[in-house]
Amino acid sequence: MSIPNDYSCRIRSYEEITLGATASISKTITNEDVHKFASLIDDTNPVHLDPEYAKSTMFGEQIAHGMHSASFFTTLIADYLPGLKGVYLSQEIKFLRPVRIGDTVTAQAEVIGKNEEKRRLTLKTTLHNQNGELVIDGQAVIAVMK
Repeated sequence: MSIPNDYSCRIRSYEEITLGATASISKTITNEDVHKFASLIDDTNPVHLDPEYAKSTMFGEQIAHGMHSASFFTTLIADYLPGLKGVYLSQEIKFLRPVRIGDTVTAQAEVIGKNEEKRRLTLKTTLHNQNGELVIDGQAVIAVMK
């Protein structure tokens, strides 16, 4: 994903954002992605990194870190909904299914609430796999700077 040189396309005011507004992104998870994330956070659990070990687990194969999958919500908020003026305040997450190497996941955020006084958005956040199965369900609260 390339970052545009003109950041103005990523700036949305609180007033511009309406109930029901959505944003989504998709990404195919690679073994390299999982190893980079593991290195970044120092989580070397072999269920993520060792295919032989992972075969002996309840998953039967390597899986991505749950927080790696959930981190795509950050991209949605920082780049799209609301964009550069958004400040993450909270995120509720329910992990429902594992993300496996080779899965293509789609993260989506939908504005389900607005607090005019505090300039806050409540977002329904979901992550689905390529089969349309719900992998993560949650809710975020975002402040929108002036």
